[in-house]
Amino acid sequence: MRPRSHAAVLAALTIGLLAGCAEETGRPAGQASDRPAPQATGEPWYDEVPAGAPGDGTVGGAGTPCPLPVSFPLAKGWKAKAVEVPTGELAELLGDALTKRGGTTARCEVDGRSSGGGFLRVWATDQPGVAPRAALEAFVAGTEDKLSGQQFREVRAGAFEATEATWLATSTLIDEESRGWALAVRTEGPTLVITVSEGLIAERDDVLPAYRLATRGLADAG
Repeated sequence: MRPRSHAAVLAALTIGLLAGCAEETGRPAGQASDRPAPQATGEPWYDEVPAGAPGDGTVGGAGTPCPLPVSFPLAKGWKAKAVEVPTGELAELLGDALTKRGGTTARCEVDGRSSGGGFLRVWATDQPGVAPRAALEAFVAGTEDKLSGQQFREVRAGAFEATEATWLATSTLIDEESRGWALAVRTEGPTLVITVSEGLIAERDDVLPAYRLATRGLADAG
């Protein structure tokens, strides 16, 4: 069985608690160019894993469960809801640990457990105008787990230029390892970070299809 991360353990134990400037290129911040998307099969990117089948609707725009400046399609069987920090002293401490990381705050959680997947989350930087690479570096470094194998690359994500990261995290408590992936895009407001990882309840092929569908279908929510 693949080793698992401490973050995945926390997610499994708390299910239900979570309800700079543009470059001078002539394009708006974040808008995609015609540069082809990279293709890297196998470890660590697994670009050969295809996007999942779309489900009902999208998330991100006004009137959706998670109002965001971008929208993306949901994979079949995956359900989105806004992240809310639990109330009460203990709940606030636990909620802060799960909803704050590396200068970002969790805004949306997409639950794929009913279709055999794990969780996809959207985080927003606490400050506007953060460069995608800087947002990812801070996010990855914000874990309490031991990190290794961090890699970054520039990609196209739907209508946006983006930066993508992958890393291995080894839990400092249970000495288990898992791989995570994240993609960051700059919007007119906060920079958004979309994350997914292997865990106790999900393997790579369970979570990457929903992540691919979401990141490849990113659009301005208008």
